[in-house]
Amino acid sequence: MNLSFETIETPALTKAQLAELLFQQIGLNKRESKDMIDAFFDLVAKQLVEGDDVKISGFGNFQIRTKAPRPGRNPRTGETIPIKARRVVTFHASQKLKEQIQGVPTELSQ
Repeated sequence: MNLSFETIETPALTKAQLAELLFQQIGLNKRESKDMIDAFFDLVAKQLVEGDDVKISGFGNFQIRTKAPRPGRNPRTGETIPIKARRVVTFHASQKLKEQIQGVPTELSQ
């Protein structure tokens, strides 16, 4: 699979590009490809919103973490401001993905 990125500053794989890859490699029509990608990300988001972890074998884990409230500081004024408690999503790559990243072929690192 050869990926090309449209932006030089921050190369990123978009949902549209994923849908195009499904169209090209699996043979789904473009509408089905887009719908499948949207459904996948909707399902992942729904599970995370509900507080469930998402584990994708060979890729990694998305987890919800609750951060406690803490004091913060406005860097411009030095004023102390409270930072409210919040939930954040964290991602931990699987060992398999980490190994693949360490051995990146030169064609993907450009």
